[in-house]
Amino acid sequence: MQADLIIVGAGMVGSTLALALQHSGLTVKLIDAGPLESQAFAVADPFEPRVSALSAASQRILERVGAWSGIVDRRASPYSDMHVWDGSGTGQIHFSAASVHAEVLGHIVENRVVQDALLDALKTNDAIELMPGARLEQLHQNEAGWTLTLADGQQLSTGLLIAADGANSAVRRLAGCETREWDYLHHAIVTSVRCTEPHQQTAWQRFTDDGPLAFLPLRREADDHWCSIVWSVTEDEAQRLMALDDDAFRQTLGRAFEYRLGEVLEADPRLCIPLRQRHAKRYVQPGLALIGDAAHTIHPLAGQGVNLGLLDAAVLAEVLLAASARGVQLGDPRVLGRFERRRMPHNLAMMAAMEGFERLFQADPLPLRWLRNAGLKGVQVLPEAKAMFVRQALGLSGDLPDLARL
Repeated sequence: MQADLIIVGAGMVGSTLALALQHSGLTVKLIDAGPLESQAFAVADPFEPRVSALSAASQRILERVGAWSGIVDRRASPYSDMHVWDGSGTGQIHFSAASVHAEVLGHIVENRVVQDALLDALKTNDAIELMPGARLEQLHQNEAGWTLTLADGQQLSTGLLIAADGANSAVRRLAGCETREWDYLHHAIVTSVRCTEPHQQTAWQRFTDDGPLAFLPLRREADDHWCSIVWSVTEDEAQRLMALDDDAFRQTLGRAFEYRLGEVLEADPRLCIPLRQRHAKRYVQPGLALIGDAAHTIHPLAGQGVNLGLLDAAVLAEVLLAASARGVQLGDPRVLGRFERRRMPHNLAMMAAMEGFERLFQADPLPLRWLRNAGLKGVQVLPEAKAMFVRQALGLSGDLPDLARL
């Protein structure tokens, strides 16, 4: 079976790329080992523990590929403000969308909500062939491109293969793409909690001695007392926190958060996720491109991971559509090189910034503690600097693809 383009991985990033190419006239196959079935959803359902902080740029991309309405019809929690403070000092900073004349900084959305909205959009589109239950077993490169062998023995051929199959990408491994990676020696505990006080449509983040603790606003049936938490701690501390019963965990969490939203009244089941930084040395080779977590994973400090992936998808779609219009082969290294040149510097800069923040806020030496407090206080009183950070959070700076522009 031949296709102009095969995308492996129908997660948020791979599905977005497929939808961005829906009017291209190209034959696009989207394959995934999973069933690719959206789940029944009710607004009273418990929150999915894994969430994303979707930027304004990501919202525009999802609107233009036809998935945003499916997201807001399910559940999305806008936030207009962000408050960050150093738990070991007096430095703090407050960001507001109003400072750049925007209504919101972004939306906190459960990953399954985004995924299901994308699947619904895909299933109403005849231009994209979905192949559920298709697990990649072997990969072979030839002069015409790539041949994929699936677990059921079926073979697929394409001139351009896209790896969108996540941090442990089978395509990346089978194609021999090298990465740079290291452990943060931290784990993220994620869950949803209900607090005494409403979240005020604010994303809250406290830097503790163990790592950052974020309370991200959620909304369910007009109830603004729910938050998604992401708590980065050492491995030993993660084991201790996961072993606590619910009452003890809620009390420990409330103390760590300095009771900014009052008592933690309820806590859903917890997940514990090891944190690892990973970046592919190259995003492309002839007939192959890596996007999203297959190309880069980032510390969840600012919730930027999915936003970087959606920008990857939008830029790659733009590059491929331009090549197709000129009659150039999609897998041509010169075509794919344009994608890499546009995305790699931006992703590396964001990863370096998050790495720097993570190291600075876990530093024990007194001069560094003084520096980070002075930095927070300094930015707080500089409107221009704060506006720059807000525009970064909105995803409206840098080399934006057309799908993310106004």
